[in-house]
Amino acid sequence: METASPIPLAVLVGIQTPDVDDIAHEASLEELGRLVKTLGYQVIGSVSQKREGTGAALLLGAGKLEELAAITGGSGVVTSMATATMTKARRRFEKAEEEQADEPDEPAEVSVDPARKPEFVIVDHELSPSQIRNLERATGAQVLDRTGVIVEIFHRHANTREAKLQVEMARLKYVAPRLRESATGGGRQQGRGAGESDLSLDRRKIRDRLAEIKTQLEAVQRDSDHRRSTRRDQLRVALVGYTNAGKSSLMRALTGSEVLVQDKLFATLDTTVRILQPETRPRVLVSDTVGFIKQLPHDLVASFRSTLSEALEASLLLFVVDASDPTYEAQLEVSRSVLHEIGADAVPSRLVLNKMDRVDAERRALLMEKHPDAIMLSAHAPENVSDLRKTIIAFFEAGMVDDVLTLPYAKQSLIGEIYESARVLSEDHDETGRVLTVRGLPGAIARLKRSLATQ
Repeated sequence: METASPIPLAVLVGIQTPDVDDIAHEASLEELGRLVKTLGYQVIGSVSQKREGTGAALLLGAGKLEELAAITGGSGVVTSMATATMTKARRRFEKAEEEQADEPDEPAEVSVDPARKPEFVIVDHELSPSQIRNLERATGAQVLDRTGVIVEIFHRHANTREAKLQVEMARLKYVAPRLRESATGGGRQQGRGAGESDLSLDRRKIRDRLAEIKTQLEAVQRDSDHRRSTRRDQLRVALVGYTNAGKSSLMRALTGSEVLVQDKLFATLDTTVRILQPETRPRVLVSDTVGFIKQLPHDLVASFRSTLSEALEASLLLFVVDASDPTYEAQLEVSRSVLHEIGADAVPSRLVLNKMDRVDAERRALLMEKHPDAIMLSAHAPENVSDLRKTIIAFFEAGMVDDVLTLPYAKQSLIGEIYESARVLSEDHDETGRVLTVRGLPGAIARLKRSLATQ
């Protein structure tokens, strides 16, 4: 009988620099653990170290590296290749830093089955190719940095053609510079000849595939742009925020749609657009966008720029935040930073503190004092969702105007478009046709008048 493959085991590595306090460091390492869990790996331990920076060739000091290697079954030293050449001054600095860093601080949290060694070492920072190579040689395990984990999760979770192309582009851009110096690819770099030709061929294949993806994405995005243009005069709300803040749960509650809801990071990668329910006139469209995360790779932000355009072109942004998370303010700052990067920070926005059912009375009072204008709710409480719906409608009502449209009897086919784009307050008839008093956004009413004049 065929047996199931064992779950891959992983050890987390965290480097705490002087600009990061203990709470933020622990929260970042915990978040990395959730990312690794989303990837399908089991975290069996963690090693943390305080260092002045993350630029050392081996990242960890000698003592911590030996501690990590004892968990993974590695040698603890770079066996196949010498470490980067250092000046005497640099060597003295490294030694002093390692002596300080290897002082007893936090023991490694390890619970390992001696019969199995972890196959992966996951580092909570972006690593250079040479750092990955050195750590792999010292630990005997495959090394992934935070960026690599995020890119791999995006790769696995992409469903639509556009998302798959976007993620593949980011993934290839991540892999390309690591072909030469990774432990797996480095074996081909043995002097001149076939090894170098293989490497050049791999890189050319990546360049060709990137050009192909770019062409395909342009075609897909033209279709997306066309769909967005047809919604230009409609009322649009975009749910934005940190991954796993509850955007999809709120989307389901507001629209009654069967969008994916999972307690995982990056469960949603594809933008979903649904109609606010109960339906209004004019109707309101709600978009659920890809979540953000600390140190979201720039290539992923660039690749998902088209998807994030839903936020850029929305009339209202709802910043959804997990109020029960002690690091919610840092998460909110990450979300705002990404939206600023794509130019969406000028869109009107409201702060939504979600998961308030997990917050005690004392913390609720503090949140109310700190964010008096925030909308506090639980996506699972129908009365909270109903209040949010009223808030959304009131926001759009404030920007609407009343006007009168005359629909000639010869153009009755446009009546559906009028009811779709505006709220009809009253309807009368005269010798020229229907006389409708409507309420809607100025742009939508102007478009309707143009349609009545030209057809």
